[in-house]
Amino acid sequence: MQDKDKTQPEMEPKNSLVPREKGELLAKHEIVSHSVAKNLVRDAIEAMKNSYAPYSHHLVGSALLTKGKKVYQGCNIENASYSPTNCAERTAFFKAISEGEREFSAIAIVGGKEGVLKEFCPPCGVCRQVIREFVDPKSFLVILARSEEDYLIFFLEELLPLSFGPEYL
Repeated sequence: MQDKDKTQPEMEPKNSLVPREKGELLAKHEIVSHSVAKNLVRDAIEAMKNSYAPYSHHLVGSALLTKGKKVYQGCNIENASYSPTNCAERTAFFKAISEGEREFSAIAIVGGKEGVLKEFCPPCGVCRQVIREFVDPKSFLVILARSEEDYLIFFLEELLPLSFGPEYL
């Protein structure tokens, strides 16, 4: 067994570190700072207010950050026929894509019954697959929040392991 390198700080839990080129590690909070995460959550909460959810009463908002530091907000939009309903995450992505954006860093998602944020609101399977179409699942961050101070950060790869993407076609 080799001796531990005493110059390296203690590592965070397994899924919170990102390998860089040359074997260095980068913590998730270094990719998106606390202030950036907080601002994205604030934008997602603001977007949630525009939700149209007369059937489920489950309001969802999202804020998508491009690599160029632009933010696109999305909300869920329900339909009496249900299948044409669109989730907040897809709304934000479709807005960004329709404006020519193709490079993304992170998305914050909030949601709850009547807009009350009691639990974390992860993206549905369809949204995870849509997100996967446009990002690198090993580096794109998904921020699930109950408030600006109470959030979790995941890589898309953690929420959609062994995913199918455009590179397989």
